[in-house]
Amino acid sequence: MAAEHQIYLASRSPRRGELLTQVGVRFAVIAADIDETPRPEESPTEYVRRIALEKGRAGRSVLPERDGRPVLAADTAVVSEGHLLGKPRDREDAARMLRLLSGQTHRVLTAVALIAGAREWVEMSESRVTFRPIREEEIRRYWRTGEPLDKAGGYGIQGHGALFVAALEGSYSGVMGLPLFETGRLLEQAGIELLPAQAV
Repeated sequence: MAAEHQIYLASRSPRRGELLTQVGVRFAVIAADIDETPRPEESPTEYVRRIALEKGRAGRSVLPERDGRPVLAADTAVVSEGHLLGKPRDREDAARMLRLLSGQTHRVLTAVALIAGAREWVEMSESRVTFRPIREEEIRRYWRTGEPLDKAGGYGIQGHGALFVAALEGSYSGVMGLPLFETGRLLEQAGIELLPAQAV
């Protein structure tokens, strides 16, 4: 019989689930559908912090009050020349984003929020990713892989998008969508043990 989950993950992202599994966290996925429209004059950092918290609160709201297990949520944004790049709407939007990132260095911001009872914590991860120049034909071929559509900035560093990455300064898991260093700190604050006491 499988061990009972320790936390809830307010995200349908398979990548975030894979990262939690990687560090041995047992979790159950819950829905956290919110309006992710940026607010006027909101900075990219303020945006990702707010969205991560709102996702966590939305996830907590669907659970029975007696269930005290923490809810983890995260949000990732790509920032190029001060512009926030979310998930592309369509092929043209993805191509526009990749052209912006081609041959340039951009920031990847990921906020992680943990809701445990009345307590809320948020941690931020910021990384810098440098792309080599990308040819138009590569952009067309990359779109056909299906990878860009559900990813901030229109690329996935853990997939075919890694071919464009010339350099990374910061957190690889943060660019994937769940920075494990910051996530680990939050889970420890909530009393979740990450490393086994003995070999299994």
